[in-house]
Amino acid sequence: MPGPMGGRRRQMGAKPKVKNPGKILGRILGYTFKNYKIHMIIVFICIIVSVLANVQGTLFIQSLIDDYITPLMNTSSPDFTPLLFAIARVAGFYLLGAASTFAYSKLMVYVTQGTMRNLRIDIFSHMESLPIKFFDTHSHGDIMSVYTNDIDTLRQMISQSMVQLFSSTITIVSVIVSMISISIPLTLLTLVMVAVMFIVSGKIGGKSSKYFTAQQDDLGKVNGYIEEMMNGQKVVKVFNHEGKAVEEFNELNDKLFDSAYNANKFANILMPINAQLGNISYVLCAIVGGVLAFNHFAGLTLGGLVAFMTFNKNFSQPINQISMQLNSIIMALAGADRIFKLLDEKPEEDDGYVNLVNAKIVDGKIEPSKERTGVWAWKHTHSEDGTTEYRQLKGDLVMDDVDFGYTDDKMVLHNIDLYAKPGQKIAFVGSTGAGKTTITNLINRFYDIQDGKIRYDGININKIKKADLRRSLGIVLQETHLFTDTVMENIRYGRLDATDEEVIAAAKLANADSFIRKLPHGYDTVLTGDGGNLSQGQRQMLAIARAAVANPPALILDEATSSIDTRTEKIVQDGMDKLMKGRTTFVIAHRLSTVRNSDCIIVLEHGRIIEKGTHEQLIEQKGKYYQLYTGKTA
Repeated sequence: MPGPMGGRRRQMGAKPKVKNPGKILGRILGYTFKNYKIHMIIVFICIIVSVLANVQGTLFIQSLIDDYITPLMNTSSPDFTPLLFAIARVAGFYLLGAASTFAYSKLMVYVTQGTMRNLRIDIFSHMESLPIKFFDTHSHGDIMSVYTNDIDTLRQMISQSMVQLFSSTITIVSVIVSMISISIPLTLLTLVMVAVMFIVSGKIGGKSSKYFTAQQDDLGKVNGYIEEMMNGQKVVKVFNHEGKAVEEFNELNDKLFDSAYNANKFANILMPINAQLGNISYVLCAIVGGVLAFNHFAGLTLGGLVAFMTFNKNFSQPINQISMQLNSIIMALAGADRIFKLLDEKPEEDDGYVNLVNAKIVDGKIEPSKERTGVWAWKHTHSEDGTTEYRQLKGDLVMDDVDFGYTDDKMVLHNIDLYAKPGQKIAFVGSTGAGKTTITNLINRFYDIQDGKIRYDGININKIKKADLRRSLGIVLQETHLFTDTVMENIRYGRLDATDEEVIAAAKLANADSFIRKLPHGYDTVLTGDGGNLSQGQRQMLAIARAAVANPPALILDEATSSIDTRTEKIVQDGMDKLMKGRTTFVIAHRLSTVRNSDCIIVLEHGRIIEKGTHEQLIEQKGKYYQLYTGKTA
């Protein structure tokens, strides 16, 4: 979908290479340890115990052959008691290792899922703090890919790769120490082969890492495209665009195939290559070790050789595991990079300090009220002396010489002057792209202006807290969004503390009560698929009811009746007229018949106000509005 700056929404993390992988890994570890420090310490201790238990079992082979089996074979009446005690001791260590493995495996499930839960909470909470501009300029499907694919790769890294990496590292260190204690020459030979393995792993891993990063980006693009096509399926079918859609999808899917194929191609050949290098190392050590043991060189015994060969065979396994986990870690780092980019997006700034409060008028003075009275006031606490001033909200709005552009080098609004008195109905008309919706986006501060002033009841809107500013402005959009919930709760979304009676009253005001009661379960009917089983007019009535239950002091109606039929429009318009009564209202409409009774009609063209006045005044001028209304040229 095109954003306000034109072109397709950009994809998150489009660069094919992860920058600062060490920094990203540090953030991941910090995030994990932040809430589960004790758990992770216990996990690492259990891993060490588990590894050492296995290593001592292999070391026991040397003692088993040299100290027990060989002497027993040379004894006419062997005593197996010492052997049984030794085996029992080793078995005890193995049981301890098994218990440790069970303990850290169970703990890591808890740590991983808890970390993912906290991460999703932080991402969603942060996403809710982002400005509208972010969602206008990023593919929604790509953002969803962060919640699904990227978090899943991170989950695999924390639950498997981190544990396996630490376990393999401890295994390698303990095995090297054990091998040195048995035979230094054979250890050196093994380490030479290990160096060869690392060189090969580095070469292959370097080739696969860039493709794993590209795979995550391509996956996000595919998800984004699928999301767009799902939302626009009716448009696709109306214009017989199925073939083109499949063609564009195939192009994105082929890119994903190429990056995924290359990433996994190199990853999958890594383990077999290292396994064969491990076999070569085993054969070389067997030959050299056999010669050394036969000649009793450096004290190498038969039992020592058997134990060493077991270590050698097992030594390649942790190296292979590290090699494989490195690929998973690289992919997880690519996903984590996208996650942290989202978390690092600058939240919407709010420097406002003026609050909107319920108020009451006592002896001509405005006082705050804990209950909803229908009277609203701006609360301003002066930082100099701590005194509090209350100013009644009346709906007086002024735009003074406002300039705005989505980017500083391309202005879309120029020298906008606007004066809306309390209770007035102000209408914006003009061709598509003239700047009508942009003005309403500035009034509620979805975007901030580059120059000029916007004052609300004499207060610069930059001084008003954004949440309170938007709470004072009820908005009915052309595109109504309904949530998967009951009709009652969808209307109550306008004010969460509204009673059922207030919701029903708002529905009656919006002329929605009659059709709601005809639904299968009335107000308890659950809407799904954005209310896809309702007509556009019914959806608009619910949007009006939602705004009505909020009972806002001012209203913005953005082309709320442009996509419904004339008969339904009269019903919806009647509901809107009731809602607008006594409120300052800004109306954007394509059908000029709906704005005839406006107190002031503002005609926009190319981001400038070219005409301003009542319907009769503008018809008399026979300018742009006359052309739009009559279809004639003066």
